[in-house]
Amino acid sequence: MSFSWIAFTLLAAFSQSWRNAFQSKLSGTMSVAGVTLARFLWAGPIALLYLFALYQWQPVAIPTFSGEFVFYIIAAALMQILATGLMVLLFKLENYAIGAGLAKCEAPVSAVLGVLFFGTVLSVTGWIGVLIGTLGVLLMSSSSGWRSLSPKIFFLGMSCSTAFALTSLWVREASLSIGLPFPHSAAWVLFLVISLQTIIITSFLLLRERHTLAQMFKKPKLVIMTSLASVIGSLGWFSAMSLQAVPYVKTLGQVEVIFMILISYFWLGQSIARKDITALILLSIAAILVMWQ
Repeated sequence: MSFSWIAFTLLAAFSQSWRNAFQSKLSGTMSVAGVTLARFLWAGPIALLYLFALYQWQPVAIPTFSGEFVFYIIAAALMQILATGLMVLLFKLENYAIGAGLAKCEAPVSAVLGVLFFGTVLSVTGWIGVLIGTLGVLLMSSSSGWRSLSPKIFFLGMSCSTAFALTSLWVREASLSIGLPFPHSAAWVLFLVISLQTIIITSFLLLRERHTLAQMFKKPKLVIMTSLASVIGSLGWFSAMSLQAVPYVKTLGQVEVIFMILISYFWLGQSIARKDITALILLSIAAILVMWQ
């Protein structure tokens, strides 16, 4: 079981690094709402196919949705839309590495919120891993060290991190409350959350930004790749968080920054600072601590 959550987290981190890269490309010519929809547009049908395949492989009961479960789904869907929008704003204000790096501060935020409001229990080793990972992310996110972060970028980054953390915590609660075995529980949450998000954002664009919808059809390959990377990433996150506490998953998920740096360098043509080596060492230590805590 422990290996399963690690494997799902690594899959999610790798896929999300590509999704962020694709979204960064789209954000140069598309509105925040349009880039956000690109994440979900084709993800719903893919999530439905995954759920259908699971039932063909191992049939289980169709769940009944309690009021508590419905709340978690709606809350997670709305909060993830907000988080994605804030991430795109970060892309527009700073470069790709800073925007995605700041959002990875969700690990300590999810730890604090989880302990205070969601009954999460972390070991001493787990807390140390979370804090070391946070130091690595802050070091890497700033253009010249964490002291140089502007108040505006820091506020947006922490708001984005908090939104992503709440999304993750509610996703885990939804998966635990649906009353199905894994992986069916995670698959249902994945499908319902993505479908609701697609309906909400598409409705908004139809009312306010119809030109953005037309714009999306001019870049079908990039939109499809964004959706595909997003749904694979979400599948990994939702599955991992069904098996393990969110702060551990998110701390290990910070290895995404390693993938992010490679993508920034080879695909987006951005340079890599020397201080990133220190940050990568810190992230590696944090990953080891949460895997073997």
